[in-house]
Amino acid sequence: MSEAITQLSIQRLLSGNVEYVIPMYQRNYAWEEGEITQLIQDVIDYLPKRGDKARNYYIGSLVVYERPDTKTPVFETIDGQQRLTTLSLLTSYLKNTKAANLGWYSNLSIHFDSREHSRATFEAIFEGRFQDDPAEMLADTQINTGILNGYRLIQKVLPQRLKENGVSAQQFADFLFRYVQIMRVKVPADTDLNHYFEIMNNRGEQLEKHEVLKARMMEKLQACHQSQNCLHTVWEACANMERYVQMGFTPGQRSSIFGKLNWGRFVLANFDELSAALHRTQALVGRQGAPLTLEQIISKTSIAVEQDEAGDEAPERFNTVINFPNFLLHVLRVETQADIPLDDKRLLDTFEAHILKQPDPAAAVKRFTFSLLRCKYLYDQYVIKREFIKGADGWSLKRFKWNEGGERSRVGRGSYVNTFGEEEGSEGINRRILMLLSAFHVSTPTLVYKHWLNAALHYLFHSEQVEAQAYLQHMESVAKAFVFDRFLAPKEGLEYFAMIYENKGVCQTCREGVTAETLKPRLSFGNIENNLVFNFLDYLLWLEHGASESVKSYEFTFRSSVEHYYPQKPLQGIDQLALEDLHSFGNLCLISHEKNSRLSNFTPEQKKEFYLKNTLDSVKQYLMMQSQPWDAEAIREHYQQMTNVLLKSLVGNTSASALFE
Repeated sequence: MSEAITQLSIQRLLSGNVEYVIPMYQRNYAWEEGEITQLIQDVIDYLPKRGDKARNYYIGSLVVYERPDTKTPVFETIDGQQRLTTLSLLTSYLKNTKAANLGWYSNLSIHFDSREHSRATFEAIFEGRFQDDPAEMLADTQINTGILNGYRLIQKVLPQRLKENGVSAQQFADFLFRYVQIMRVKVPADTDLNHYFEIMNNRGEQLEKHEVLKARMMEKLQACHQSQNCLHTVWEACANMERYVQMGFTPGQRSSIFGKLNWGRFVLANFDELSAALHRTQALVGRQGAPLTLEQIISKTSIAVEQDEAGDEAPERFNTVINFPNFLLHVLRVETQADIPLDDKRLLDTFEAHILKQPDPAAAVKRFTFSLLRCKYLYDQYVIKREFIKGADGWSLKRFKWNEGGERSRVGRGSYVNTFGEEEGSEGINRRILMLLSAFHVSTPTLVYKHWLNAALHYLFHSEQVEAQAYLQHMESVAKAFVFDRFLAPKEGLEYFAMIYENKGVCQTCREGVTAETLKPRLSFGNIENNLVFNFLDYLLWLEHGASESVKSYEFTFRSSVEHYYPQKPLQGIDQLALEDLHSFGNLCLISHEKNSRLSNFTPEQKKEFYLKNTLDSVKQYLMMQSQPWDAEAIREHYQQMTNVLLKSLVGNTSASALFE
């Protein structure tokens, strides 16, 4: 019998005579680019710097149940199978590419109960029975697309992240297999697994990092209960990122903070005004009038308006693009204008340095509390969300508005209207900003890389008044800076902090000296650093071709697979293209992994026929389909057209939208 809790290196986890079985009751492998990129980046972040000694990095736990009466240990995976599967895929990739000596990885330790597709796909990957694509060795009916997509994402993301961080594959592998540790937790043999799952799916009692941070901040204000109450109320109002912040306060508090007419303005100037306003409308006191203890304040639930009182929509209507711990870091960076990491693993250490250990920590906590509320208000008003309404969902850029009851009604009602006051379905500036922000968002699914959001909050926070056209022009300039000053820069690109805070979002690349020819090395397959290159181009093309019915309703989605429109490995009887044309930006477009798996070897004509019956994946792709025949000449012409569109956006640092008006 093995120990209940065992600390294992990744090499020990995946080697040896042990099986990890993914039982039928577990969901299929579902990690996408965000989760895979985060895991890879986490490992890279903990690599020792020059001269430092390597330290263990703990990647979490793997909860297992040991099946009885087996010759060798067989562990049924209860919790952690997504992480285990990803680690197995990552190790298989490093073995197949011979990036490191993995002689110890001779047996596949992960198995699937009664899932032949999963088993066959993983075996093809593990054994390296292919050149570029495991799907080549399997019939369509034998492929588990989730596992295949995970491997393809690793093929794409790992080389990119290693290059960006100046890390070799050998360094990465050495650290991953020796110093990355996982805790294997074995549940007792008599565990009722059904009951265990029920408990596991409920919210745990352990405090999250942001709750610990709140408690530490409260301690810095212990000399003033009114200030503690203010911090608590603001924190709870902001913590639910999917609810507009006005809904975190009582009606009386809303009027004091957001104006009496429609709760749509931010009327306070500093923490003292905020604290006084909240104290007037509702004091957090105990039954006998005594101030609450610190423990009572921390455990006190959010002050939320009752549904029937406000008549508000259910909070599930909106999905946010960021979580609360990461949002706290964005606020801290915006307020201090310090180059802090946007990584919630370092949340406590970062706030310790920039708030809690300042010469006057109480004053620092107060400033941050006020900034947190103001940033959440700005975020709700001016940053996209995913909105679910009437059985459909889509990107939304809306503000909260309170409407007083009419003559026949004494009860008012909250509603959500386009932020910049245009009618639903309008193709005006509200839609343009929404499209640009969604292009940013889908390009960087990983939370730690949401620098576009930091650029938006930095601009909004330091603007006396937010005007639609100025906001649009600023974010277009940020997009150009990211694309030209970093992703397409001929040498080492600028850092995000420098682009946002030092250059104020102004693109530094001038039209002179940049041509379609000079861009070729960075725009070829395998060298395009970020999907924003494709998505910003699609935004520009949407502006130019938006009158077309096919393009008018286009929406940015999470597409992360770069497709060769003329296939890399065409079907028998179809000519091969020269590599320069095949891998040219003119032959590439961004589509979903699922469609890439399905269509990879189709001819351009077959792909066009498929897309005529399905949703458009890319405006660039739509324009490619208009050209017949699709050959080397068409690819070169399309490359020139697309680079011309990109380069036009640099003319005089003009707003991109103005180029097509």
